[in-house]
Amino acid sequence: MSASTTPEMTVERNDLNECTIELKVVCTPEQIEKGFKKAIKQLGKNLRVPGFRPGTAPLGILEQNLPDREVAVQAAEEIVKDAYKQAVNDQGITPSGHPKMDLTEFNREENQLEFTALVPLRPIIEIEDYKGLKAEQPAVEITDEEIEQQLEELRKRGGQQQPVTERGIQEGDMAVVNIKLDGEEEDGRSFMIIAGQTFEALDAAISGMKAEEIKAVELTFPSTFQEKDWADTTKACHVTIRNVSGIELPEIDDDFAKKLRADSVDDLKAKIKIGLEHAKGRAATDAVNEQILGAILSTGRVIVPNTTWESVTDRRLQEMQAELAEAKSSLEEYAKEKGMTMEDLEQSLKDEAKVHVERAVVIEHIFEKEEMQITDEEVNRHFLDVAGENGIKEADLKKFADEHGAAIREEVIFRSMHSQVMQHLRDVADITEVKPS
Repeated sequence: MSASTTPEMTVERNDLNECTIELKVVCTPEQIEKGFKKAIKQLGKNLRVPGFRPGTAPLGILEQNLPDREVAVQAAEEIVKDAYKQAVNDQGITPSGHPKMDLTEFNREENQLEFTALVPLRPIIEIEDYKGLKAEQPAVEITDEEIEQQLEELRKRGGQQQPVTERGIQEGDMAVVNIKLDGEEEDGRSFMIIAGQTFEALDAAISGMKAEEIKAVELTFPSTFQEKDWADTTKACHVTIRNVSGIELPEIDDDFAKKLRADSVDDLKAKIKIGLEHAKGRAATDAVNEQILGAILSTGRVIVPNTTWESVTDRRLQEMQAELAEAKSSLEEYAKEKGMTMEDLEQSLKDEAKVHVERAVVIEHIFEKEEMQITDEEVNRHFLDVAGENGIKEADLKKFADEHGAAIREEVIFRSMHSQVMQHLRDVADITEVKPS
């Protein structure tokens, strides 16, 4: 760690690794005042003040007519932007990408502004010869049993929900269950459930019960139970089955096959086999890819800036938070469900993100080294893949591209590089087919 002082500001430098530098910057009153002046001028360009043309009023008058918070936000942005540029110049740093900024102190009255910048440098990629890497590829074999299992799944999907009155609840049935706590005057609380997919105590209690049947039981509710005041408690209660419906499965015959765009049951089985071969083929290729990339990283030296994988982690946490909020849950509950603390969850996401980023820079490195090119055909193919994964219909492709152009372009380009590089690595690898034991 080293510290240097310039006439304008103080910069403390800490090299976190060979690709990430931390700069702690303390700005001077002059820099802060300059930043506020620039912010007021910028925000006051179109401000109408009686007696003055737009943007020509003195700074003091402009500031009086501008919201304090807007001025402060714009000023902080101006100060940090200029100070960061000067700091990297003074330190002789050539950043590779955007820094991660953290405003640690900002007080105009006391002329204080301090920030920390994590500055990314170019990744370091030193990998050994990747020709002849050994990998094992699972053999793609489809058994009659697997085809029958898939056929049964299709049969279940083609089934219809029907009221169940002659038998008790079985796993997979849907039911409306009412739970009333002993001693409560209320009518209880009703839930729509799938038998076998609630929680251990309730699944055991309702198994075999019929519609309108009541049972007195003691239930231990899990910590993740949707009714928060019951979660993580044990209650004596009465369980009532309001109604039950099960799936009536169709016969597997030629009529069933025709509904699935097959000529006959045999034709349907042949199509199922092709689908299974494609799925297993992709899985086998993925297994080989994992081994090859793992070997390259374990024998080479790949260092990436902390900012790259930290930003991936932050984005993933935000996505998870949004998804869990829709499901009326939270990151804390999710972590607890998985037997982790929040710190464990964040660390596991960071570790995973770091591996993904390291692999991505290796892919880009080999793509450039082998002088590969991305064709229009590949771009179109990967664009259609991305659209399909997002459920976009053909008629909406242009709208999808217009609305998400930049993000789609980045994804499509990387997929094209990844596809070509991994094909090349497999072509030059020493791959042994392994049959299942």
